[in-house]
Amino acid sequence: MNSESDTLPESPLEAQPNEPAPFAATRPFFWSVRRELWENHSIYLAPLVAAGVVVFGCGIMAFHLPQRRLNALALESAQQRTAIELPYDAAAMMIMFTAFIVGVFYCLDALYGERRDRSVLFWKSLPVSDLTTVLSKAIIPLVILPLLTFAIIIATQFIMLLISTVVLLPSGLAGTTWKLLPWFQLSVILLYGLVTMALWHAPLFGWLLLVSSWARRATFLWAVLPWLAVAAIEKIAFNTAYFAQMLGRRITGSFEDAFVVVRYPKGTHVPIVDRLTQLDPLKFLSSPGLWIGLVFAAGFLVAAIRLRRYRGPL
Repeated sequence: MNSESDTLPESPLEAQPNEPAPFAATRPFFWSVRRELWENHSIYLAPLVAAGVVVFGCGIMAFHLPQRRLNALALESAQQRTAIELPYDAAAMMIMFTAFIVGVFYCLDALYGERRDRSVLFWKSLPVSDLTTVLSKAIIPLVILPLLTFAIIIATQFIMLLISTVVLLPSGLAGTTWKLLPWFQLSVILLYGLVTMALWHAPLFGWLLLVSSWARRATFLWAVLPWLAVAAIEKIAFNTAYFAQMLGRRITGSFEDAFVVVRYPKGTHVPIVDRLTQLDPLKFLSSPGLWIGLVFAAGFLVAAIRLRRYRGPL
């Protein structure tokens, strides 16, 4: 005679196989990124401070805005748009430069800091691989920071637009900003510029993460001095500066490869063109410098992963 346990059907919970929760493999990466945002408030605070400075400066300049606008409207059509767009472009450049500096110093401290305070021992005890940890740190300057910068710049420029509207309303010139400022085009160009800049700077951030995983002190010096030494040796030995030019192009060269740059002689008539026609993604994606840089970035990240695996605390 069978026992009672043999005749009873299995419970629904026992009958179901133990399947892993969906997307379980991505959760360590997600929480690793969240950890970086929790521990590094400068990622979003520094661009916000820069945006606050821009808005404050815009408020001070608002007293002279009506006269400046009258002077701008006295120019040719193309120059009118340029004069009106200039403060918005300057605000975007200031916030982008701040975000770039934040990304540089974040990468220098990302892996060095956890070795310095010995918290790497705790994080290695968790079921999170070195690959996940390093990639979660690399995604901050390559994805998270550009997206935050884009959102902050758009919000800042919109506040500037509101200030301009309020200040120019009594003089009847408020509509000139909305008419002459290509808001949608500027937003598309900004997003495109941030994406191309992040891809172009990928080897730079990869190198900084590699130095952060290796250096025992003075990470900034270790990140900069080897390249300066190579440039100095080339200059002394061959009286050339190809390496220094290459480094400069790696920092500032994304604009020339990602956009159509047209330089008009001084004093010539500048036609009004659609700003979106200045975008040249095919030229950027076909640039050898982009793909060579991405290969170096991947190599730097692989080396950083291996160093974190075997490098102990300081």
